[in-house]
Amino acid sequence: MESILEVLSLDNLIFILKGFGLTLYISLIAITLSTAFGTILAIMRNGKNTLLRILASVYIEFVRNVPNLLWIFTIFLVFKMKSTPAGITAFTLFTSAALAEIIRGGLNAVDQGQYEAGMAQGFSYRQILYHIILPQAIRKMLPAIISQFVTVIKDTSLLYSVIALQELFGASQILMGRYFEPEQVFSLYILIALIYFSFNLAISSLSRTLAKRWQQATE
Repeated sequence: MESILEVLSLDNLIFILKGFGLTLYISLIAITLSTAFGTILAIMRNGKNTLLRILASVYIEFVRNVPNLLWIFTIFLVFKMKSTPAGITAFTLFTSAALAEIIRGGLNAVDQGQYEAGMAQGFSYRQILYHIILPQAIRKMLPAIISQFVTVIKDTSLLYSVIALQELFGASQILMGRYFEPEQVFSLYILIALIYFSFNLAISSLSRTLAKRWQQATE
């Protein structure tokens, strides 16, 4: 019992929480940038401009079919970026491609009659897209988007093994070098797992609650 309490000391908990803070920092920035960039890519791929549609398609298919681990290596080693910016950049590039397909699916799920109704009212294509189509599409694709956000948070654990970034999992690995008894190792891993689980469960629960409210509002 004393050995477990040693692992769960205040200093260790503060160190782990700092790592979790870095995880959230990287995830939040990457998710925000990915959502904006992914929306642009989705609109480009759905648009009428052939060149933009081809460029968006090539980017999406190439990036999302290459492991994120490889993108992290590439950004860090080839572009000589520091660890945190490299992690944010790699996750933004990869996640934006995944989100682009989710957003495009949401846009395509909206009844085409909405476009026709908007045109009949004299709205421009941009007005129809941003004021009529996107709000409806977001409601349809919210669960898939949240799922992708959860994936980003979990996959930040790759950053320690690749570029030695001390996020949540990296912090646990550093502490792991100090302890050798099985119960100490087990308790530390359980603590890290609970932090990931609790936070991601809270996000998923919020997503389901919002989806239900939006569905009830449209009924």
